[in-house]
Amino acid sequence: MSNNFGSDLTGGSVGKQLLKFCIPFLLSNLLQALYNIADMFIVGQFDGSAGISGVSNGGQVTMMIINFVAGLAVGATVLVAQHVGAKRHEEAEKTVATVFTMMAISGIAISVIMAFLSEPIMRLIQTPEESFDAALDYVRICSYGIIFTFLYNAISGVMRGLGDSKHPLIFVAIACFVNIFLDLLLVGAFKMSAAGAALATIISQAISVIISVIYLKKNGFMFDFRLKSFRIHKDTLFKILKIGFPSAIQNVVTSLSFMIINVLVNGYGVHASAAAGIAGKFNSVAILPILAMSMSVASMAGQNIGAKLYDRALDTMKTSIKISFVIGGAIFLFVQIFPSAVISIFDNTPEVVEYGVQYIRAFSFDYIIVPIVFSVNGLLNGAGHTAFSLFNGMLSAVLLRAPFAILLGKVFSLGMLGIGLGGPIASLGSAMIGLIYVQSGRWKLSKIESR
Repeated sequence: MSNNFGSDLTGGSVGKQLLKFCIPFLLSNLLQALYNIADMFIVGQFDGSAGISGVSNGGQVTMMIINFVAGLAVGATVLVAQHVGAKRHEEAEKTVATVFTMMAISGIAISVIMAFLSEPIMRLIQTPEESFDAALDYVRICSYGIIFTFLYNAISGVMRGLGDSKHPLIFVAIACFVNIFLDLLLVGAFKMSAAGAALATIISQAISVIISVIYLKKNGFMFDFRLKSFRIHKDTLFKILKIGFPSAIQNVVTSLSFMIINVLVNGYGVHASAAAGIAGKFNSVAILPILAMSMSVASMAGQNIGAKLYDRALDTMKTSIKISFVIGGAIFLFVQIFPSAVISIFDNTPEVVEYGVQYIRAFSFDYIIVPIVFSVNGLLNGAGHTAFSLFNGMLSAVLLRAPFAILLGKVFSLGMLGIGLGGPIASLGSAMIGLIYVQSGRWKLSKIESR
């Protein structure tokens, strides 16, 4: 295995290693979120609330697909990390070949499926008529580039498993700057609205993937990207799916619960839809430091568990909770003090700001709870216990998030305030269950070696 990629995460200070690995990953996620936000911001400047609502509703659907592939990539990250930690380099190479092949096939299949299902899905989530055409254009065009999303996540997942969070940062930075340039060109100059934003997204992702493949090939990466090298090792595929599929399903269920909330919000009209979309984009950035810590815990814990260093893996989770709580607490205070500023930077329409302030103030309580949820999930994912994470995630999404949003928002007539409270209530339940499972010690039982 080339020394150009990866690092050993089984020694040295836990805190320093975690932060060193996390910072490039955090910057990578921030840049990825930036070009998603750029879509909404630039469309909002040129197409108003209807354009924002279109990107928001279309983005809900595409984000569900992205969350699915990100979940599958967890299988690659964990399996590669544990093989590297245990010095099983040949198994790591088989994992890389299998995950790249699997992601390429899956990307093509989902692209075809979405070509037929885009319009029924947009009807199902009750997209406001004023923004329906824009939302449909956004989803359809993004679907054509799904394969690039899948391949980018495959490359990033493998690199993180090797202990390398720097190169994914470089690759996503390229996508970010290309996307913003194309947004300004297609949305601003050519007046293509949401369709232009979607086209900018898939072109930038394609360029990022092409450049990353060229770079990896030239620097002696373990996979040469030749057609004959794309193959699936059945035993390895089973292990990837055993770890990654539960995580993918968990992400989809979570996305579906937020789509249910989106349906509730759409019932209040296009201004409420735009407000929730803006709050959602802010949230996608606000949780990135905490999400980066979680993914770093998964990579670091995976290597340490592969090396049988269980106490060090547990210390990684505890350190992540402490750091993430400080970050989440600061974001919570900011939102409570300046809620209108968050909304008005995208759209200063009074109705949008009013709806947005109610929603985001309630939802912001999530930022002081998810540090526990994400850090626990990082440890469990690194241990390969993604089936439990799936169970816990579905429990919070199906039994807590959506039901409480409906109960508080509709039944008790709290409107956007009640809908916003569904998120933190779900996270609180998930945090309690996760901590109980970690305390039981069951996460130390291997989910990699056995079938």
